[in-house]
Amino acid sequence: MRCFFHLVNDHEEIVDNTGIDVSDLENAKTQALVAIKELRQEIGEDAQDWSGWRLDIVCSLGTLLHSLPLVETVH
Repeated sequence: MRCFFHLVNDHEEIVDNTGIDVSDLENAKTQALVAIKELRQEIGEDAQDWSGWRLDIVCSLGTLLHSLPLVETVH
């Protein structure tokens, strides 16, 4: 299944137009955590700037499968 990882808050959305193929939702969640870890390494101490943001896992039909808050996951 193909999943997309959108960064979303109440006012903005950074859309993943590429996505990745995963075997199931659990694998998608694992990949999302990897993406958040990489984002944390990039933003470093500025993690608070991502307060209110989340990473939404969406299927190719646009259905929300799972959502992870960035700040709670980052810390």
